Amino acid sequence: MDDLQQFKQTFFQECEELLGDLEGHLMALQHGEGDSNTLNAVFRAIHSIKGGAGAFGFDRLVAFAHIFETVLDLMRDGRLQPEPDSVALVLHCADILSDLVRAAQSDSELPLQHEEEGRKALIALAATIGVNADPHAADDELAALDAELAAQAASVAPPEPAAEPEAPKAALLKYLVKFAPRDALYQRANEPLILIRELRQLGGFLAKADASTIPPLDQLKPEAAYIRWEFEIETDRGEQAIWDVFEFVTDDCDLEVTCLNPPAQAAAAPAAVTPAAAPAATPAIETPKPAAAANPAPKSPPVAAPMQQQAAPQQAVPQAAGAAGAGPAGAGAAGGEAAKAVRSIRVDLDRVDKLVNMVGELVITHAMIAQQTEHLHADQHPELANGLAELSHHIRDLQESVMAMRAQPVKSVFARLPRLVRELATLTNKKIRLEMSGENTEIDKTVIEQLGDPLTHMIRNSADHGIESPEDRMAAGKPAEGLIHVSADQRGGRIVIEISDDGRGINREKVMKKAIEKKLVSADAVLSNEEIDNLIFLPGFSTADQVSNISGRGVGMDVVRQNIQALGGRVHIQSRPGHGSSFILTLPLTLAVLDGMVLKVGVQSYILPLANIVESLRPEGDQINVVANASQLLRIRGEYVPLVYLHRIFKVPGGIDDPTKALVIIVEMEDGSKMGLVVDEIIGQQQVVIKSLEENFDPIRGVGAATILGNGRVSLILDVAGIKYIAEHETHRPAAIALQGGKAQPGIALAAS
Repeated sequence: MDDLQQFKQTFFQECEELLGDLEGHLMALQHGEGDSNTLNAVFRAIHSIKGGAGAFGFDRLVAFAHIFETVLDLMRDGRLQPEPDSVALVLHCADILSDLVRAAQSDSELPLQHEEEGRKALIALAATIGVNADPHAADDELAALDAELAAQAASVAPPEPAAEPEAPKAALLKYLVKFAPRDALYQRANEPLILIRELRQLGGFLAKADASTIPPLDQLKPEAAYIRWEFEIETDRGEQAIWDVFEFVTDDCDLEVTCLNPPAQAAAAPAAVTPAAAPAATPAIETPKPAAAANPAPKSPPVAAPMQQQAAPQQAVPQAAGAAGAGPAGAGAAGGEAAKAVRSIRVDLDRVDKLVNMVGELVITHAMIAQQTEHLHADQHPELANGLAELSHHIRDLQESVMAMRAQPVKSVFARLPRLVRELATLTNKKIRLEMSGENTEIDKTVIEQLGDPLTHMIRNSADHGIESPEDRMAAGKPAEGLIHVSADQRGGRIVIEISDDGRGINREKVMKKAIEKKLVSADAVLSNEEIDNLIFLPGFSTADQVSNISGRGVGMDVVRQNIQALGGRVHIQSRPGHGSSFILTLPLTLAVLDGMVLKVGVQSYILPLANIVESLRPEGDQINVVANASQLLRIRGEYVPLVYLHRIFKVPGGIDDPTKALVIIVEMEDGSKMGLVVDEIIGQQQVVIKSLEENFDPIRGVGAATILGNGRVSLILDVAGIKYIAEHETHRPAAIALQGGKAQPGIALAAS
């Protein structure tokens, strides 16, 4: 990858983060929860995207972002109010901007009219207050502004020395601002015209343009910066207000601010430590943005400035400028933010994946060493025992740190959902509100990347099939606006994502009728409510009466189940007719390592995830109850738990049939139900590296993955939900399970351990 492509990749990664934050801020504005800080954050996101797009020559993106930025700037200034209609327009334009970013990323072209409607609407919105937001009008406006400034300069009368300043004038300070743009300022799509507009709003204003460095026409470079500016500003808003105008361009220009009429206490004023206080021979320098720009809360610069001078009078001018206007607390906060920023770096995911794999191999190697030395007595080899214990501790810390590097909040996936819901509400002529919670729940990046499609299909299903029309909802005594709620939560070693709605729920009669019509079930089949609900996951199943671009072709929900199962997860439905439905996804936090209990069943060893285990015990005879179908229940603390014999499920020879001589491990599923697994022996707890079976073999119900034990043998990792399904639904199982040629083969036992 060349340097340009690497920079582009970084730009698009930043765009993804900025667009995610942008969506959240705009939703806050839509719900009336935003303030001036929210508007500033929206403006900064658009400005950053525009600047990067300009550097890479994405002209359509720059042109649209420019108009977008102009309208947001009018909202920041209070000239446009963020009313519902204008916020809805901004939300729509944010979607267009997102489309343009993705088109640039994929090196594809959207239709030319894609952004035209939004562009015209933004220009029309700005025109309501007499502002022309069309970038093509910028040249004419700049020429008119130059003429106006020249007229102001010609009409300025010399000051009258004998005149006493009026009381209000005594509070005004006059500043000389020398502003020299660099080439990078224009290359990042910034315009001095916008800066000049903001400076004029500070108070009395006079501008002079120095065009002496413009070369002959045949030597002129279109993207070069030749014109320098000098501004005289008389304002009562302080020097910090001037710095704020140049907040986004301080790295792309030479900037100097000088107070021409400092007050009597100038020794204690912030101007004493600004770039203007440099010796006269010092040329205009590139000055960092003052710390107060990032943290404007402190209001006592006269006290902070002398402290700064006494502490370090020999400091360079730019450092002093950074401290101007910031008290000790402000400086500390700014320093803390800077330190936090430098610690954040971007690393290719491939490198992190290699590191994760290496840590996994290290875990396996440690298990092998521990098993080879377990026959040695700790009192005879104390150094070896202590060393192995210390190594185990460090490996666990290393593994947790590496996995934390791959963890990301699900916010990046949830950020796409508000736009999807808005589009679905428009297409279906329904009123739908989206609520989200748990966006900061962290999960492995590999899992996050594959969550997009399942969530999209389930949201579409809720909007199309679940939420009723406003008329039907009001007739049923519900509010006209439907609700879809998406939540994420960590429970033990798994993450649970729930998509629920307050719609009509699943029409089980209609589902059963469609299934019989499509010959997916027999006409005389008797199914439970849960089994009927799960029919919607069958390939080709749909209850839509009409085929539309939302649903109706029998695809979607089967994709959800396939994708979730490929991640080692599960999906189940809870539905109440007339009240709504919930789709619950249960996913592993990581696809790399887990803590498990090693179990002995006959001649085989299995790994049971620690997160599922509630307790283990050896029951007494009076605790075992046999029911009519010969199934056994364990009575424990007034609760009855069904017993499942693992050696019967997997047809393993040599298993113990008497639960009073075996061990029972109580496990709990995500829905809260419990089950007792009967095993021969518990060997011990161990951290294992997950090896996927589905990459080389077909999925096997009851088995989630595999791992390599310390003795080098393969052991299967159990899936308790799959085991429960086998126990309840499948009475005839193969004699054994083997994996040959990518297929599950009956009759040959898998070599485990």
